[in-house]
Amino acid sequence: MDVQVAVLDYGSQYSQLIVRRVRELGYYAKLFAPESLQDLPKMSGIILSGGPRSVTDEDAPDVDFEYLKSLGVPVLGVCYGMQLLNQKFGGNLKPGTTSEYGPATLKVEDDSTLFADVKPDSQIWMSHSDTVAKLPEGAKVLARNEEGQPVSLEFCENWYGIQFHPEVTHSHDGRSVLRNYLNRLDAPPEFDVEAFKQQLLKEIVEEVGDREVVCGVSGGVDSTVLAVLLHKAGVKIHPIFVDTGLLRKDEAKEVQDQFAEVGVEIDTVYAGEQFLKALEGEEDPETKRKIIGNLFLDVFFEHAGNIQLFAQGTLYPDVIESATSGSIASRIKTHHNRVDRIMELKEEGRVLEPLAELFKDEVRALGRSMDIPERALNRHPFPGPGLAVRCPGAVTHEKIAILQEADDIFISTLRKHDWYDKIWQACTTILPSRSVGVKGDVRAYEYPITLRAVISEDAMTADWVEIPFPVLREISNRILNGVKGVNRVLYDISTKPPASIEWE
Repeated sequence: MDVQVAVLDYGSQYSQLIVRRVRELGYYAKLFAPESLQDLPKMSGIILSGGPRSVTDEDAPDVDFEYLKSLGVPVLGVCYGMQLLNQKFGGNLKPGTTSEYGPATLKVEDDSTLFADVKPDSQIWMSHSDTVAKLPEGAKVLARNEEGQPVSLEFCENWYGIQFHPEVTHSHDGRSVLRNYLNRLDAPPEFDVEAFKQQLLKEIVEEVGDREVVCGVSGGVDSTVLAVLLHKAGVKIHPIFVDTGLLRKDEAKEVQDQFAEVGVEIDTVYAGEQFLKALEGEEDPETKRKIIGNLFLDVFFEHAGNIQLFAQGTLYPDVIESATSGSIASRIKTHHNRVDRIMELKEEGRVLEPLAELFKDEVRALGRSMDIPERALNRHPFPGPGLAVRCPGAVTHEKIAILQEADDIFISTLRKHDWYDKIWQACTTILPSRSVGVKGDVRAYEYPITLRAVISEDAMTADWVEIPFPVLREISNRILNGVKGVNRVLYDISTKPPASIEWE
């Protein structure tokens, strides 16, 4: 399948999300470094992503403007991309009096191209500090924000810039804006999940050859789809499930039953005591993730023997937030599948990550194309380091036991009231400081528990769920009355950004 749209990555945390949105609209898109522009095959369109830098910086990321013009394809600059194009066409920028992060209102002045079918006063999502000071000669303002600042420009025919992020769900008509841009391309949409699956199967067979693949499985959507995909590719696989002792209540048995249902035999290793001992006394979240990631590999190497290829269900949000995509994106947190030893294995060509360009909903669609049961595909995301990232501070047997019981009550009550499938992810976190309470007329000095439930499409942005108060009351009462060591239940109403979904 030929790539139709190249997204040049200037380091935005949302760069791959642009790729995902373009694919949703039927065009096969991939992410590329700006300096690779001249090496790309022929494309139907080029999108310049946002980024954390200022175009006015001395060493700001650049683009070969003359070569870009010579391609003769529609170009769209997003945020940093718009500022870069504005500069290249002869305009300039100035630092804003205040940075713009979050929602703003779009005021469309020309709806003949990018803003067809966009609602009046539509909400857009901003993330920038510079603003346009001078327009290039011949440029047209297509839209402004409520303060009158240009947020969309047409530089010349089929060359556009937008100061906001159409790829995030908080830009309410962002999908329409991207569709209107793609309608300018001289190519029909060609991307679909079935075609992508066939390409993945072909690539897996070619990369694996006659080598055995040790496949890390957890029972989550990603590793389940990965294992079934490898199984359907017909390569030799050895799926290993490591019970780290940091799983949810009764999860090991549920995972074993789930893989039996999809016809993949897994090898289970029980290593809970090893993980808890290794984490003893450690409080730093980055260090905890690295400890878990490295020990996980130790267990794999010891149990699997000689590993010819190591497969894992890495998705692109993991790559982006760990800043290991080859871009200049800043690191938010190190994911368990992006620790140093994984990167060393990658350099040796011994890591297989067929899903690394996909987001969660794309993985679910891929799973449906392989007839994986909905119950497996609709499981909420669960972090690789398990309950350790839901336990800020030191991880102990006591805290993990509390989390397991509280989480079981939270999830089972959501299922009881038909809320589980309406939620992207629900999780329970135990806070590191105790609080004073009263139980049975006696002072109780115990842990607070925080509940979190969010809706999202891709984990890049998320909003908290307005669970009905009676349901929250039932969950709180069951936890307070049924879980020893807890005397306070809180509900987290933070969005992402600025908060992440997990606490660590």
